[in-house]
Amino acid sequence: MSATRVCALSDLEQDTALRVEVDGVAIAVVLDASGEVHAIGDTCTHGDISLAEGFVDGDTLECWAHGSAFSLRTGKPLNLPAYEPVPVFEVTIDGDDVLIDPNVKKDI
Repeated sequence: MSATRVCALSDLEQDTALRVEVDGVAIAVVLDASGEVHAIGDTCTHGDISLAEGFVDGDTLECWAHGSAFSLRTGKPLNLPAYEPVPVFEVTIDGDDVLIDPNVKKDI
């Protein structure tokens, strides 16, 4: 499968997560303060909570329910109660299109 357009780059608000779904895979897409776009699994590994409803701080996305923060670069949790990472996906920008293939996880 190839990458799918999930949104326009202009649809993303800086330091705000956007939940998208590609082939049944929920993904949180984030435009960070430095202008880099990240895509991580949208479900907190501590609970069945959408990370896109959480808070972006630098290169982390914090779950609003229990406070676990996940690295946007590695998917690793940076504090408890979560201890399992979320997947991180490759992002391709083509003009104003943000493309993600949920079958291609980023090498960390």
